[in-house]
Amino acid sequence: MTSCTGHLPDPADAPPIERAALSRALLETGAFAEIIAREAPSRRLLTDAEREQSLRATLDARPAGDVWLFAYGSLIWNPTIHVAERRCGWIVGWHRAFCLSAFAGRGSPDRPGLVLGLDTGGACSGVALRIAEADVERELALLWQREMVSGAYVPRWLEVHDLCGGCFGTALAFTIDRMGCDYAGNLTLDAVVQRLTTAAGSLGSSADYLFRTRDGLRANGLSDAYLEWLAAIVEHTLSAGAVPGMAR
Repeated sequence: MTSCTGHLPDPADAPPIERAALSRALLETGAFAEIIAREAPSRRLLTDAEREQSLRATLDARPAGDVWLFAYGSLIWNPTIHVAERRCGWIVGWHRAFCLSAFAGRGSPDRPGLVLGLDTGGACSGVALRIAEADVERELALLWQREMVSGAYVPRWLEVHDLCGGCFGTALAFTIDRMGCDYAGNLTLDAVVQRLTTAAGSLGSSADYLFRTRDGLRANGLSDAYLEWLAAIVEHTLSAGAVPGMAR
C-alpha cells in the first residue's frame, strides 16, 4: 500500500524490464525526431526554433516552487530524464485517454496506433517526478525533444495532490491539443481496440505501450480502472486473433 506522501524509490532499484528503444542518448543526439520524420514523412514536425519558443514560454509561466513533471503514460516506466524525487499523485480536471494518433514510433501512416494524452475532465493518478533546480533547463530541453516533436501536446502547469488530497506542488503536464490534427479522442471502442492490437512502429506496438503503462501504474501501487479494462480487452483480442474491423 502506498502512503499519502507517496514517496517512491528510484526505478533503477526495481527489477529490470525490457530495454526501451526510446533512450536518453536518442534524444540527446536529435535522432528521435529524425526517426519520426522518416517513419511519417507527411506529418509536420515542430522546428528546433518552435520547440525552443514553446519551452521558453512554458518556463516563463513557471509558478514558484519546485519543478515537478506529471507522468501518466510512458514517462512512468521510461522517464529518460534525471529525476531527484518520485511521488505518487493526482491531478484534477484531466483524465488519461488514448486520444493521440501515432503515425510513427507506436504506429505507421498505413496503420496508425494510439498513445496517451491528458484529455479534459475527471482526474488522473500518476507519478510526479521532481527535477533538481540545477537541472531544470537541461532536462526540460531534453523532454521537449521527446514530447513536443509534433506539437500535439499543450504543456500546462497543474496542481498535483498526494493520495490523501493535499497539494504538494505544481507539475508540468502534457495535455492533448483537442484542435490538433492528430487528436483521436472520439473513436469508438472497436476502433481503439483495432488500433491497439494492430499498430506498431520502431518503438514497439501500441499494445505494448498500453501494457507497460498498466504495469507501471501497478508497480507504483496505482490503478486505472479504464486502463485495466481496456488492457484486458486487448489481451483477449490478441489471444483470440479476432481484431475488430480486420478480415479473419
